[in-house]
Amino acid sequence: MEYYSYEALMRHEANKVICYAHPDAPLVEDYRAGDQVCSECGLVVGDRVIDVGSEWRTFSNEKSGVDPSRVGGPENPLLNGSDLSTMIGPGTGAASFDAFGASKYQNRRTMSSSDRALINAFREISGMADRINLPKNIVDRANKLFKKVHDGKILKGRSNDAIASACLYIACRQEGVPRTFKEICAISKISKKEIGRCFKLLLKALETSVELITTGDFMSRFCSNLGLPNMVQRAATYIAKKAVELDIVPGRSPISVTAAAIYMASQASEAKRTQKEIGDIAGAADVTIRQAYKLMYPHAGKLFPEDFKFATPIDQLPTM
Repeated sequence: MEYYSYEALMRHEANKVICYAHPDAPLVEDYRAGDQVCSECGLVVGDRVIDVGSEWRTFSNEKSGVDPSRVGGPENPLLNGSDLSTMIGPGTGAASFDAFGASKYQNRRTMSSSDRALINAFREISGMADRINLPKNIVDRANKLFKKVHDGKILKGRSNDAIASACLYIACRQEGVPRTFKEICAISKISKKEIGRCFKLLLKALETSVELITTGDFMSRFCSNLGLPNMVQRAATYIAKKAVELDIVPGRSPISVTAAAIYMASQASEAKRTQKEIGDIAGAADVTIRQAYKLMYPHAGKLFPEDFKFATPIDQLPTM
């Protein structure tokens, strides 16, 4: 195995180390020596390569049942110190103690109060996301929003839990999977009113925006939770969209329009659902659904799709 000069034999393309004679040949890593070797000619194209993977060896005492790994946790770029610290284990030899028997080396409380607040907020966001099965990309976005608020000292006087809840709500909206305020309130310790107040303040302070929510953002999830068949879901989607296009429900929130459309479609089918059942899933009050339904009922003949199979005719639907 021969070594050649770095400048003569190596070239980088798109930050990739390759062999000058065999650019397409895969490189073999010799982890013990820290070398990258060409699989075709055996040329060493990289040396002293640092293995950034986790240490696989363990140094635990099996009797004690603990596993003190010699590497720390993963680096967290959102923390001010990147969460890098050194923990000193308990001393066992005479050199670890001074003449008075006190330990020479002791751990310091290296974590600042700022990092401690961030970690607690990240833990709260992760816990809330787990309760409603939100993916990691939403958690990461919410963490970044909270970090921005924390570093900028925005919303002083507001609790971190309220800010964390509002950040999670904004992250859901920005990632295209919006949740209602009541859904966030159900997994949080904060009231719906406080989350809404923080949400408005954050949008103004961060100079960010969120997409407007529509009836389609909630329809499939609400119908799935209600156990409605696809035919009813398609009809409810059509009814809600048509009601908005014809301006039948002015000033009504997309959630109340969605709930009223589901109620109308289900009442016309065999899979009937009550206002209370729909309200519990959608987080809307019965009176809110009833008011939206009253506006839609006179135009029911124009709202249903042409291929819908009625189990209950339009003239026999509830009139409220």
